[in-house]
Amino acid sequence: MSSKQPGATRAVPRCPVCGRPREERFRPFCSARCRDVDLARWLDGRYAIPVVESEPDGDDMLPEPDER
Repeated sequence: MSSKQPGATRAVPRCPVCGRPREERFRPFCSARCRDVDLARWLDGRYAIPVVESEPDGDDMLPEPDER
């Protein structure tokens, strides 16, 4: 048995920038404009993954041993 109901329609993929239905030739976007907006966001660093800096545990602060 299929889990799909008869007559159910497939969800239309949407543009991640504006939410309009995507255009296959600009996939996953709807237009060249939205594609360029997304690229500009990447280049500006807006899609950067936040990093949590940890406190040094003391080992990093030790002086290097003398090499004799």
